[in-house]
Amino acid sequence: MGPDSPVSGQSVLITGASTGIGAEAVRIFTAAGARVAATARSADKLATLAAETGALALPCDVSDFDAMQSAFLQATSAHGPIDILINNAAVIEPIAMLSEVDAQAWSQLIDINVKGVFYGMRLALPDMLARGSGTILTLSSGAAHNALEGWSGYCTSKAAAAMLTRSAHREGSGSGLRVMGLSPGTVATHMQREIKASGINPVSQLDWSDHIPADFPARALLWMCSADADEFCGEEISLRDPDIRARIGDAT
Repeated sequence: MGPDSPVSGQSVLITGASTGIGAEAVRIFTAAGARVAATARSADKLATLAAETGALALPCDVSDFDAMQSAFLQATSAHGPIDILINNAAVIEPIAMLSEVDAQAWSQLIDINVKGVFYGMRLALPDMLARGSGTILTLSSGAAHNALEGWSGYCTSKAAAAMLTRSAHREGSGSGLRVMGLSPGTVATHMQREIKASGINPVSQLDWSDHIPADFPARALLWMCSADADEFCGEEISLRDPDIRARIGDAT
């Protein structure tokens, strides 16, 4: 976005930042002048990314509220109050039919994909509301609106995350907060390799070339921090929409 980047000097916290869309977002936001705190469970991958980008590495399990609270405190101490929260951390496993899925694994998916988003919002919102500004972006999915066999946990969790976005918008928009979701479509990340390996439902049959590169959703997140995206507050932006893709491409 050049010298007029909307995130220059902003304090940004990105979850699930060690790989895929999260890692690309760290690269793109730091390059745009943001002060980025990157969280993920993989300390080694975070350390490598931090060395590359200058981001603050904060190993953290988003399903653990105390760990998330500690990460927020460290990020705030280093970079100031969080201006932009990007809820990206999510898993798709277990992929299995409802009649056969492991109950503990299904529950852990909910802890990461739903509670992790809630914890991020719960920790970011009080200060954002007090200051009357802040942006919260949450990665959604077409699975939030369309059930797929074998994906009961993922579909349920993404539907819940979409409702958290709508709830946060309703509670925060009057105070100047910007809350949106991003549905990126299928992206060339490790998650797609897990989907492919499962062999369950039509998404697993897609060719690798059908998936968009991870840097495009990351650039979309950067664009969503600009005033050009204000009309979408409270909504979910879909990268399947050619008009949206064109707007993001023109702005980045």
